[in-house]
Amino acid sequence: MNKLLKRILTLSGALLLALTLAAPAFAADAPAAHDPAAQAEAQEDEGSTIGLKAIAAGIAVGVAAAGGAVGMGLATAKSAESIARQPEAEGKVRTTLMLGLVFIETAIIYALLVVILIIFVL
Repeated sequence: MNKLLKRILTLSGALLLALTLAAPAFAADAPAAHDPAAQAEAQEDEGSTIGLKAIAAGIAVGVAAAGGAVGMGLATAKSAESIARQPEAEGKVRTTLMLGLVFIETAIIYALLVVILIIFVL
């Protein structure tokens, strides 16, 4: 239980860090159309937000991939252990493992879609 709490706190901290780094991307104002000085300043700000978007995207994909890799590794290890203990239940264990791996991979793909939205839409 203590290990699980530490993992949850670590992942929560990483998520909080990613959201903190992505916050300036949400705070940008639209430049006035008739003011050339405001447009030049907006172009300078655009360069800094592109870098922050890249950092946020990298952190988000990294956390999602790391979490998915840990989950897949644990699921595979536990399924191999259960098959070793009860070889007659191999079919059910393998089916459940594959279904779980599909759900984990789906969560990683959703994270990738969110990152693509961060890069191209925001």
